[in-house]
Amino acid sequence: MQTVSLFNAKTHLSGLIEQIASGVETEITIARHGQPVARLVPVSQTDAAKRIGIAAGQFEVPVDIDAHNEDILHLMIGA
Repeated sequence: MQTVSLFNAKTHLSGLIEQIASGVETEITIARHGQPVARLVPVSQTDAAKRIGIAAGQFEVPVDIDAHNEDILHLMIGA
């Protein structure tokens, strides 16, 4: 785990992100006045296929869902 000053983090942010993204570092601590204030860590990737359809069967879309579209449009644009 690497620790960098806030100034160096601002100056070399793209390089620090590359270290995290490539796996060279798993965590980088950013310190201000010698005290840790933030951590730079990789974002865990989620499989988009797992999100699609996650609420399938949880609710039913009404047949007349678009019935009030004109009313809503008039409320939004005031025409």
